[in-house]
Amino acid sequence: MTAPRQCFMRWLKFIAVGAIGICLQLSVLALLRSGFGWNYLLSTVIAVEVTVVHNFLWHERFTWADRMTSTPLRRFVAFNLSNGAISLLGNIGLMKLQAGAFGLNYFLANVISIAACSLLNFAVGDQFVFAPGGADR
Repeated sequence: MTAPRQCFMRWLKFIAVGAIGICLQLSVLALLRSGFGWNYLLSTVIAVEVTVVHNFLWHERFTWADRMTSTPLRRFVAFNLSNGAISLLGNIGLMKLQAGAFGLNYFLANVISIAACSLLNFAVGDQFVFAPGGADR
């Protein structure tokens, strides 16, 4: 398989995992915010971290299964420190701006926040966390 085709196929896998992750994140967010009445920012933090763990497990077994060059623990830590930080900081910052400052519905604000973070997360996952020798560099 050519490199551009392989990258495109990996992107499609990333999107598939991400789509499931979006459903999970939005479900946890709605449950905590609307179901339990928690603050939208605290609910976002918990929903994002649950989704980061979910996405890591699926990326390990599906998206980047051919790139297991370090221990799972190292990859998990690298994923949380990179993709997790991007997702957490990006979602919190964008949620604070959109829902807090502009009064946008928290659910719609979270969908926009997820989309904004996804391209950067793919690049970091591909070039750092799951790159050959990535988490060992």
